[in-house]
Amino acid sequence: MTQAGEAKKIWVTLSGLPLTISLEWPFHRSTSGADFWVLHGDIRLENSDGLHAPVAVNLSATVREVVASLEPVDVEAPVINALRKEVDHRQIEFVKSGKLKPVAFSSRHYDFKRGKWVFGKATDEEIATFIERTVYWGTKLKSNSPPSRPEREKDGAPGVEDRVWIGDPTEAQYLETTAEHLLEIAGRLAGDGLLRMEGEWAEATAELMGRAERFEGAMRSAVEGLEKKHAFERG
Repeated sequence: MTQAGEAKKIWVTLSGLPLTISLEWPFHRSTSGADFWVLHGDIRLENSDGLHAPVAVNLSATVREVVASLEPVDVEAPVINALRKEVDHRQIEFVKSGKLKPVAFSSRHYDFKRGKWVFGKATDEEIATFIERTVYWGTKLKSNSPPSRPEREKDGAPGVEDRVWIGDPTEAQYLETTAEHLLEIAGRLAGDGLLRMEGEWAEATAELMGRAERFEGAMRSAVEGLEKKHAFERG
């Protein structure tokens, strides 16, 4: 979660949308009598004219049995990734004002056989594109900070607003890979002159930022796809 005084974290989707996600902890039991827990939140589409999607994350009893607790330390990452996946699947509509959208946080995101969260395995090519977009949007929006880390507090360390955390385990979970593999692919991008790496952190180069139209075009295409899908459903 973003703490007071910290820059907000940009969560990029595989379709290329830069999001910020606010969650109103804690989960609470449903007041409707149904056997599930609810967490309210809001997904904001950054680089837009105030578009957002208020959501109610409904955690099923089946998933409640496999999570250690309903505290952020145990479920924040899969909640964020479940919301991103709903955006990927065009199930969430971004509007300037809107009704609360229920989002199922259910066993479809959990592999009981392997005992892990699954959101769809990305290819190396998809991961490379994802990292490029993440660093671009994090740099452009000046809001790419994950929770504070000790190494960023050392005297003389570059400002966190200039860096993007590549080794974030939430990102690894979303792409069904490992933080180590994300860093490996980021290293290849650094070799191509698109990033500068320092440990788990990446900084955009002028060459990456010069590809703005590619990233902004992907965002426009993704937004158009969302709008067309929801316009069709409304008839």
